[in-house]
Amino acid sequence: MGKRRHKKEASGSLRRQRRLTALEVDDPGLFLLALRNVANAQGGVASLAERTKLNRDSLYRMLSEHGNPEFRSLDALLHALGFWLAVAVNR
Repeated sequence: MGKRRHKKEASGSLRRQRRLTALEVDDPGLFLLALRNVANAQGGVASLAERTKLNRDSLYRMLSEHGNPEFRSLDALLHALGFWLAVAVNR
């Protein structure tokens, strides 16, 4: 049982590290692809479309490498995935 717990903690740590990496790299496309991976892990884009009340095809385009989501759509997407958008001072 200890090995399973350690493996789960290591896996969670790796996922957090990947998320941080996606945000630290100055590449919005990478961030959107990371969100798409989270969406796929949580039931897929079709399920996400139902939860956000956004069009499925629009979500696929928004979550592509060249996606350019509107603020409201991104906010709905983040909330449905269990995240929130925060702004912090960069000093």
